[in-house]
Amino acid sequence: MVVWERPEPPSRPVLAQLSRERIVRAAIGLADADGLEAVSLRKIAAVLDVGPMRLYGYIATKDELLDLMVDAVYAEIRPAGDGWREVLRSLAETTRKAVHQHEWLADLIGGRPQLGPHALARGEAVMAALDGVDVDAVMPVVAAVDAYVIGAVRREIAERRAERATGMDEQQWQVAFEPYLQRTFATGRFPALAAVVRDGAHLDADQTFQAGLAFLLDGIEAHVRRHADN
Repeated sequence: MVVWERPEPPSRPVLAQLSRERIVRAAIGLADADGLEAVSLRKIAAVLDVGPMRLYGYIATKDELLDLMVDAVYAEIRPAGDGWREVLRSLAETTRKAVHQHEWLADLIGGRPQLGPHALARGEAVMAALDGVDVDAVMPVVAAVDAYVIGAVRREIAERRAERATGMDEQQWQVAFEPYLQRTFATGRFPALAAVVRDGAHLDADQTFQAGLAFLLDGIEAHVRRHADN
């Protein structure tokens, strides 16, 4: 029986009250503060002022705890809007926001589908918005948006972590490497790349995310229109 279906142990009034929700919220607090490596049953028990062994009545394994943490954050991802395009945009934006608020999520999203109740509610909202779209295209469309968002936010979180590790933000990094790039481009070996770096728009992370998302949604819309015309 999966953790979402397994009953919790009966309450024990003489001891500190526990629930999976309290345990998961404590775990998320630890992960938000210090990353996934800070999450352990011992540390969670200390936050809740209970003995570690009491937690095993609620959560059997670390993998179960991680699944519950991810699903709890999925409650923050609530796509909304008029029409499938706005719902997909909202899906992308709220997913990105959740990852920026819970950096550790970047290490856990992707891979096998999330099947917790909040993840399923998210999926239901998206699928309902896609009603009328070619049924064979629905899953690939959602997968394409998820893949774009996951790739984008993982890159953004990697940049954030690199900034913390090196003490250099993106602008400082660019300044440090500018002389090297100027010397390299002066050789004439990379003319196309040099032209883009020199003349192209230099977008910030928000602008880059929105531009890429618009390209993706435009392509999906073109497919939907072609299918509707046939």
